[in-house]
Amino acid sequence: MTEETPRGLGERAQPYLEEAALRSRASALARADDLRSVSRSIVQAMLAATVAWLVATEIVGHARPFFAPVAAIITLGLTVGARGRRAVEVALGVTLGIAVGDLVISAIGVGWWQLAVVIGATMSLARLLGSGVMFAQQAAVSAALVATLQPPSQGVTFARSVDALIGAGTALIVSALVFPVHPGQMVRDAAAPVLDELAGVLDDVADALEQRDRRRIQAALERARDIEELERDFREAVEEGRDAARVASPRRRTLGLVDAYADAFIQVDLAVRNVRVLARGARRAIDLGDNIPPEVCGALRELAAAVRALQEALDDPAREDAVRPPALRAAAASAEVLERTGNLSSTVIVGQIRSTAVDLLRGSGMTYEEAAEAVRTAAGVRATG
Repeated sequence: MTEETPRGLGERAQPYLEEAALRSRASALARADDLRSVSRSIVQAMLAATVAWLVATEIVGHARPFFAPVAAIITLGLTVGARGRRAVEVALGVTLGIAVGDLVISAIGVGWWQLAVVIGATMSLARLLGSGVMFAQQAAVSAALVATLQPPSQGVTFARSVDALIGAGTALIVSALVFPVHPGQMVRDAAAPVLDELAGVLDDVADALEQRDRRRIQAALERARDIEELERDFREAVEEGRDAARVASPRRRTLGLVDAYADAFIQVDLAVRNVRVLARGARRAIDLGDNIPPEVCGALRELAAAVRALQEALDDPAREDAVRPPALRAAAASAEVLERTGNLSSTVIVGQIRSTAVDLLRGSGMTYEEAAEAVRTAAGVRATG
């Protein structure tokens, strides 16, 4: 008995050990993927910091330009893919903070209350200059570095401000010219999760209606609400992609693609809003036990297909017509729903199906008048035929 007990414990523990090993491997792979994804940023930081140091020492003649590589790393870390104005705000904020820190610390010395004065004075001056929050924050951080790590010892020379300006400027050049972001890839990567989730929500609502499942429809509604954060990333990617395409001449040819995504974003945002209303209508139908014809589920899946086709159409304008057949089939199927039942829940859902179809058609390049007429025609043909 005593000999079998350890063996029995080992057998019972084996599945847990295997699971732990699998998780460890998965975690290692995830960390490796993360490292690959940030490798470009690491190389940028290495290059910008090194070049800033060399410029400050070999060209300007500063013996220990501590703030040149520091300013380069700070600027680059906060402006990878950032809009041009924000990047410049970071660069100038770092430089201003060091200059003000040198001035104030040289006049009043070092200490806890001097630190408070330096930060307050720097942020106040930054706001008086009319710049944004990013500018004021970076100025304050840089002033705090001066007051705590390297207070001035030889009076006010502004040499360290020059070093900071060199570092920040080097970072902007490296970011914009040496390793420019790819605006097209940026907007693609940001749009894909939004469209994937939107299509997934439509499929989830269809499944929940088919099964009359309250839990599933609530999960679908919450999933629809969570798209808002992805949309925010999409909007920022469009704005940053436009600036990157304008600033970095090698990427300027991608401006047309970024603009296409910018136009589509407006329609996708409207579609997301309509689908949220649709999901709430579906939940109401399930809660009240209203009759929802099976054509509704078919229409929702057609809309999901149109959403997936839109992602392909944005990358290849020649495929924009692929969005239209499923979107119009959804509108046509919705007309048959109203023939079979006229309860409020069905009316709400059908209205959102048609509105979403219009949004997707507009996202594929149609004008509002063209999209609305196409949806009306599809619904009318099906309704009378």
